[in-house]
Amino acid sequence: MTVRVQKAAFDIGAELASFGQGAGVGGIATFSGIVRDLPGGGLKAMEIEHYPGMTERAIAQIVAKATARWELLDCLVIHRFGRLAPGAPIMMVATAAAHRAEAFAAAEFLMDYLKSRAPFWKKEITEAGTEWVAAKDEDEAALDRW
Repeated sequence: MTVRVQKAAFDIGAELASFGQGAGVGGIATFSGIVRDLPGGGLKAMEIEHYPGMTERAIAQIVAKATARWELLDCLVIHRFGRLAPGAPIMMVATAAAHRAEAFAAAEFLMDYLKSRAPFWKKEITEAGTEWVAAKDEDEAALDRW
């Protein structure tokens, strides 16, 4: 089980190629988040801040909950911080299990918790200025199913 919070870019394909190589892996589920431009364009960058140490611990706790609930053989969570351009990979979740249902459910669980509980703060940078991204009600509501 791996948790990485990093400033450096990562290659989604390379990460996936080296993931879930253990015996017994029958399915891998992944989700990769990309910095999305604003409707109509105009996003120059997304600035992501975090509290070092606290962020890694919070994500590790979420991963521990997932591994306790589903029979995961491997798990990878990568999340970037710093200034990211539209189109840049921002995060990745990968889960490996003997069966696809376990991998899919765990990946969804991790994403729902990362979106609403991981201590990251996002600021949109546009020509007009900057604006902090507020939490979304639908992200909070997604937690209710778990």
